[in-house]
Amino acid sequence: MQQVDLNSFSLMDVESALDPSRRVRVGFPHHSQVGNASTATVYFELDPGMHVGLHRDSSEELLLILEGEGEATVGEETAIAQEGAILTVPAMEPHDIRNVGVGTLRVLGFFSAPTLVATFDEPVAPGGPQVFVIGAPIEIASPLEEPVPA
Repeated sequence: MQQVDLNSFSLMDVESALDPSRRVRVGFPHHSQVGNASTATVYFELDPGMHVGLHRDSSEELLLILEGEGEATVGEETAIAQEGAILTVPAMEPHDIRNVGVGTLRVLGFFSAPTLVATFDEPVAPGGPQVFVIGAPIEIASPLEEPVPA
């Protein structure tokens, strides 16, 4: 059994020089590289006024608001989500969440796949990447062990 304490889990600070309101502390406690066979999780925190950035994920995601108040956009819909709310984000649907509360917004996301690809509309930093693979690299093609007879 893998157990993660979100209160002490190490998070990466990700901020955009292109958009000063795009700043998030984020980590991926569960995914294929740590042994998950069919799911992954993301945990992130946003300070007031900050947002993740519009992006698409390769698998469906459930977002559980642990603390705070956020304005979530999923596709063409926008709604306020508070502590205890669960949001469904279909695979490849553009989405973002902004902290519209006065304290830290804490969110735990659950993915329906152990490896996922997140594609942001804008680079995360100037000259930085727009596409991230979380978990083990996705094998698109693999070499044959032996030549195939013609």
